[in-house]
Amino acid sequence: MRTPIALYLLALIARLVVIGHFPDPAYPDSYYYVDVARNLAAGHGFNVDIVWIFAEVGGKIPAVPVLPIPSNAHWMPLASIVQVPFIWLLGPTAFASAVPFAFIGALAAPLTWAIARDAGTSRLVGVGAGVLVALPLMLLVFMVQPDNFSLYQPLVAGALWLGARGLRGDARSFALAGLLVGLATLSRNDGVFVGATLGLAFLWDRWRAWRSGGSRRPAIPFWSAVACAGLFVVVMAPWIARQLAVFGQISPSTASGKVLFIRTIEEWNSITTPASLSWLLGEGIGPLLLSRIGGLVAAISIFSTLACAVVLVVPLVIGAWSRRRSVWFGPFFGYAGILFAFSAIVSAVHVPGGTFIHSAVALVPHTFILILEGVAVAVGWIAARRRAWNREQATRVFITATVASGAVLAVIVSLAVHGSWAQKRADRASLAQALAVVADPDARVMSIDASGIEYATGHGGVVSPNDPIDTIHDVATAYGTEWLILERDSIVKALAPVLTGQSRPPWIGAPILTIPAADGGAPRAGLYPICMSPADTRCEIVAAAPGAGVAAAPAPRRGVAAAPIRTTASEARP
Repeated sequence: MRTPIALYLLALIARLVVIGHFPDPAYPDSYYYVDVARNLAAGHGFNVDIVWIFAEVGGKIPAVPVLPIPSNAHWMPLASIVQVPFIWLLGPTAFASAVPFAFIGALAAPLTWAIARDAGTSRLVGVGAGVLVALPLMLLVFMVQPDNFSLYQPLVAGALWLGARGLRGDARSFALAGLLVGLATLSRNDGVFVGATLGLAFLWDRWRAWRSGGSRRPAIPFWSAVACAGLFVVVMAPWIARQLAVFGQISPSTASGKVLFIRTIEEWNSITTPASLSWLLGEGIGPLLLSRIGGLVAAISIFSTLACAVVLVVPLVIGAWSRRRSVWFGPFFGYAGILFAFSAIVSAVHVPGGTFIHSAVALVPHTFILILEGVAVAVGWIAARRRAWNREQATRVFITATVASGAVLAVIVSLAVHGSWAQKRADRASLAQALAVVADPDARVMSIDASGIEYATGHGGVVSPNDPIDTIHDVATAYGTEWLILERDSIVKALAPVLTGQSRPPWIGAPILTIPAADGGAPRAGLYPICMSPADTRCEIVAAAPGAGVAAAPAPRRGVAAAPIRTTASEARP
């Protein structure tokens, strides 16, 4: 037991160190999960004070636009649920939201060792793969975010491992896999693909027994398959009941058409673009095929980069080929095939936006085993042709070097990514300080990242849709939005001229604060008043020019005298 315990502790320590360096959520998914978790912990249920994407409210401005709204019309709840006990214990802090993902995600390292052991690899490969999962190349930085990465990976890898054990005659393992599939699906909708994989494994096992003419009995008894499906239903039933009771359907965002029937990822954040099968097919067979091919290429590229650091693709292919007939890797190959096919055929336009790697992270434990197997096979092939090489010693050297290089890369990438995240965190802290001076506590904010702005400022609000300026005005009016935050690295086309200072509609005032960019271009971020009534004089305030580096005199709250803002753009720099 010393090896799996040591691997778990290594993975846990690595994740706690990453949390210590950057404890906060860093992108819309993780902000959203934290927002839901804090509402749950506070007794407010599954509700949020934001519209992060209009697919959550039907893909358009609702007939009665209100906030808060029921949460999780698109994302699944497990990443929020696991935070709640820690928030109760430690308070609504960044550490409380991040730490459960360290404890849960660290399980993937000893699990990888167990998978390798059952598959009959050498001890060196099993331990090395476990270390790589503890420090997973370019993915370590994401494994402690309050997101589904650290949940989905061990749950899916564990389900595939139990499925493989079922194919080797362990009926109880196959039954238990249904429990993990249910939890994986509560973490991410794509968990149903793991269930489909196990279903195919059961059918393949029956087909193989039938082809044997009675000489081979099925490895998976019928009761085991029924128990597997039953456990999945038991886990999922409460959530399905909630979705039906609240939304009248299991997947509201899919029903809106915005998930499946968009032509480009820009349409995901649009409320004027149609979202129907006829719209998707209307672009013609050529563009449709090109977008599907593009999705597959993007999926392969993303996986090759983030999971294999590109240079490890070759040993992965060698290892996969050497194990192509292994029952221990059969469910893994099945899930990988389904995932890549789905990404190419159905969700192609979502792949570059991060959807794919959220699912593909579950492939990493088996992938690292196959990579090190590939290294061993390649070294053996070369050693057989070079008499000066000692095969065993050379294998040890090359596998150790691969693992060590992967660990170093994990540290370097984590530091680099944290640097960019820290810059945005600092900018939003400056925006929050300015907003605290000029805005009422219950004022709503429009931004491209409603969940992230709510996390930074405490103000709920609505996403700025990727539509013409008149539609953006309609959204602001519908939700009574009073403030607008623009960020250069993520901004809709219609609002870009506002940030650059080229043009501004009369209902958007001059910036209260701008944060200049080091390259001298458009500001990194800006805070603007939104005026929906002639009686609202905030948009008449004369502010500093964008990029000037100094905050303007603030527009006063209604009935409150103006006060100076101490924060300047230069102070926003980390």
